[in-house]
Amino acid sequence: MLFLSAVGESIFQLIFALVVFVGVLALTAFVTKWIAGYQKSQGLNRNLEIVEGIRLATNKYVQIIRAGEDRYFVVAVGKDEVTLLGELSSSELKELDTTDTSVQMPVDFKSILDNLSRKKN
Repeated sequence: MLFLSAVGESIFQLIFALVVFVGVLALTAFVTKWIAGYQKSQGLNRNLEIVEGIRLATNKYVQIIRAGEDRYFVVAVGKDEVTLLGELSSSELKELDTTDTSVQMPVDFKSILDNLSRKKN
């Protein structure tokens, strides 16, 4: 009888641990989705937008930021500082031409795999 109660207690502890684990996972998923939705709603800013950026070194970037309708600022962003480099007009910005062959557009994995399989045949 003593053996059965020890086994029953062990099974109860296992089931309890599994229920707590699933509960923590569900709570984590819920909180993560809630935080993502909150941050998304906070990011709906129509007056400021990063138009383009380029990485110069680790933690050093140059970015073009649109403020309002037609004001563009070029800023240098470092680890602990942001420096205004200048202001651009909308006519000074160069639009990306998708027909230009010198610009490499991102390629998805499936097209790369298809190209490799054609080369082997």
